[in-house]
Amino acid sequence: MTRRALLVVPFAVRLWADSAQQVWDLFTSMASALTADNAIAFLSAFDPGMPGFEALRVNVTALLRMAEVHSSIDLVEESGDDRSRVVELDWLVHILNRQDGAVAERREEHVKCRVEKAGKKWRVASLEPLEFFAPPRF
Repeated sequence: MTRRALLVVPFAVRLWADSAQQVWDLFTSMASALTADNAIAFLSAFDPGMPGFEALRVNVTALLRMAEVHSSIDLVEESGDDRSRVVELDWLVHILNRQDGAVAERREEHVKCRVEKAGKKWRVASLEPLEFFAPPRF
């Protein structure tokens, strides 16, 4: 390996690490937004042109109107580069009925997402299953 190539390797590793951290930060802010009852902040992480975005917007808005949500995530798997990444998360939500404070539902699911960098910001370009964020049936 040439000296020039050796100089590029640490830079490339740092770029990957920065991208991975930025994507993780995006998802932690999304989980926090749900817990903070902030649909606008949660939805701002998505590309509005994403398939199913309108249904997601309707579901998340209804979910947070009807219930208090406690949200947490764990990283299961991540791959990609500094422009596009695929992330699988173990997402857990506790949904509490706003009327009586009782736990209405506990959901845990592996959520699969593709994120893309648009300018300097990462945006969720796809998410499955979208129904994970549907309001409960009280």
